[in-house]
Amino acid sequence: MSGRPWDASYWDGSAPWDFGGPQPAVQRVAAAGGFAGTVLDAGCGSGENTLLIASMGLPVLGVDVAETGLKMAREKAAERGISADFAMADALHLERLGRRFETVLDSGLFHTFNTEERQVYAASLATATEYGGTLYVLCFGDEGPDVGPHPVRQEDLRMAFCPGSGWSIASIVPERVRTVFHDENGAPAWLVTVQRSAA
Repeated sequence: MSGRPWDASYWDGSAPWDFGGPQPAVQRVAAAGGFAGTVLDAGCGSGENTLLIASMGLPVLGVDVAETGLKMAREKAAERGISADFAMADALHLERLGRRFETVLDSGLFHTFNTEERQVYAASLATATEYGGTLYVLCFGDEGPDVGPHPVRQEDLRMAFCPGSGWSIASIVPERVRTVFHDENGAPAWLVTVQRSAA
């Protein structure tokens, strides 16, 4: 993952995923008490989801490969008076963080990887998640009209978080992802709840 292409997403206006607020699906997870303990936001972009979680009083680290997005996130945190940490990190090598988290969020990152990378990514996430911890994945889905780029099949998710991977899928439910290219209803998506288990 090279930082330059992702940085370029911010150079000519809003990035496709940066519509000006946290994802509604993430807001619903938060309202239901889905985030607990220390939280990792993998692929945090300009930080809207990270800041939502931090505003709940939870310790949260947002990581991304794009320094431009991280700079925007830090500026937002300062402007809003919210305490949150941000760091540059490669999502395929989260073991380099040297930390484990009780809850992990992936909002819009999983679908950017190809099949082989998704296997590596799942293993990377496992290194940063406490046993018994929870991972939430919000990704573009393949069912319904006006799908987003790189739509994901349920089969793709089950392959990445298969038995023996250190993960166990608890649920896959239809959701929506907001983007700057879709109306307020967003694009078809999956919200996946995955539990960290022994491989």
